Amino acid sequence: MTPGSTGSGAERPRFDRLDALRAVAIVWMAVFHFSYDLNHFGITHQNFYTDPVWTLQRVCIVSLFLFCAGFGQAIALDQGQPWPRFWRRWAQVAFCAVLVTAGSMAMFPRSFISFGVLHAIAVLLIVMRLSHRARRWLWPLGLIALLLPQFVQSAWFDTRWTDWIGLVTRKPVTEDYVPVLPWLGVMWWGLAAGQWVLARRRAWVTGVLPRQLQPLAVLGRWSLSFYMLHQPVLIGLLMAWLALRRG
Repeated sequence: MTPGSTGSGAERPRFDRLDALRAVAIVWMAVFHFSYDLNHFGITHQNFYTDPVWTLQRVCIVSLFLFCAGFGQAIALDQGQPWPRFWRRWAQVAFCAVLVTAGSMAMFPRSFISFGVLHAIAVLLIVMRLSHRARRWLWPLGLIALLLPQFVQSAWFDTRWTDWIGLVTRKPVTEDYVPVLPWLGVMWWGLAAGQWVLARRRAWVTGVLPRQLQPLAVLGRWSLSFYMLHQPVLIGLLMAWLALRRG
């Protein structure tokens, strides 16, 4: 999330280092999705659901993305982002989550995305906003959130209406699944890390980014737009290439 503005309307500083880190996550995600698309169209043959080469990458990508989102909330709160501005940004994320569900229903009717990464971010942004005053307690709370699904599970959560919580006994059939638990823990740790860095090591995120990495910072500021556009573009290009080959 782009850092929020102060209440006085002063120009917001850029946190290029965090933007660049977020860009690393979305570029990695795009490479992952392109690999998935190649497999979906039968160009390659990989198992994205059980092969650790792919499942571990997915965990790392989502973790980095949510950590940056939590860190971004620490910056927004540090700059006094007002609730109206928060809700405008939240509405953008929530609307894009609805579009993802609609698009996936058209392409994967049996395994459409009912609660993916954008759905999770929409819910967790509100949690971050309401819990940021916990500060040092965010670290143990994050650990509890990460561990809870390992010890508390119930078949009651195994439906599309309840599996978004995360305490499932089996993973649902869906193309993307990022439930509140355990991922709340990652975002809480991002928020906690952001608060700590801003209070004690602010130069870590306000320092100058090397010129060679500036394109990453620019991309990181447009992460939501990139997220929404990259798959339609990649899939469209692959379909066009396959059509040309057959022709």
